[in-house]
Amino acid sequence: MLEPLQYVLGLLSGSLVGFSLGLVGGGGSILAVPLMVYLVGVSSPHVAIGTSALAVAANAATGLASHARAHTVKWRCGGMYATAGVLGALAGSTFGKAFDGQKLLFLFAIVMVVVGALMLRGRKAQGIAGAQCNRGNAPKVLGYGLGTGLFSGFFGIGGGFLIVPGLVASTSMPIINAVGTSLVAVTAFGLTTALNYAFSGLVDWVLAGVFIAGGIAGGFLGTIAAKRLSGGGQLTTVFAGLIFVVAAYMLCKSAAQVFL
Repeated sequence: MLEPLQYVLGLLSGSLVGFSLGLVGGGGSILAVPLMVYLVGVSSPHVAIGTSALAVAANAATGLASHARAHTVKWRCGGMYATAGVLGALAGSTFGKAFDGQKLLFLFAIVMVVVGALMLRGRKAQGIAGAQCNRGNAPKVLGYGLGTGLFSGFFGIGGGFLIVPGLVASTSMPIINAVGTSLVAVTAFGLTTALNYAFSGLVDWVLAGVFIAGGIAGGFLGTIAAKRLSGGGQLTTVFAGLIFVVAAYMLCKSAAQVFL
């Protein structure tokens, strides 16, 4: 059982996670997992992963509603991506539960650095406003969905920081649409991973509820900020910068456990 202060920190952490999801469609779990482990003080990385997956899925659903009202969601693309990704997330989360928790966090941080670098490389691309998912790009969309779902499940993350670049790469849609659309898949991936972890008793339900409560307000504010930063590559730069900061911290903390 956690201390009252830990639940307060969980509420604050949830608001940061919700803001990140609303702002960039990702970063929820790359913030939630380290916040649960290093700030809230959840001792088991696997419980932190399972609990964050549930919280992020719920907060992503809230953010999705906000983006839907702003008409930035391409539902067909989100549905295709999510359907393929759920299969990958189920397989990935099964493998992840059997992997050493500290090594999982270390590998997680390395993947974050690579994705952040790729996002910065293409930050000036504006995308095609009318981009849609059709027969021509369906194999690419489904392939990216399956691959990111596998990563999402293995690392216990919603996967938004992988899904957003995956949607941009497979459809050439603008990043503001990729952010909104990604939340369809983030919700699906997170629920799949959370249910798999819950089956093994690796979810703290009370902490998840606190995270979700904090994330509702954060998600609303993040969606407003996303619309203001969507032009000129600013949103992509913010997205990549967030990834680098959290990755650096996680590498420092987890490397000591892995190599010492």
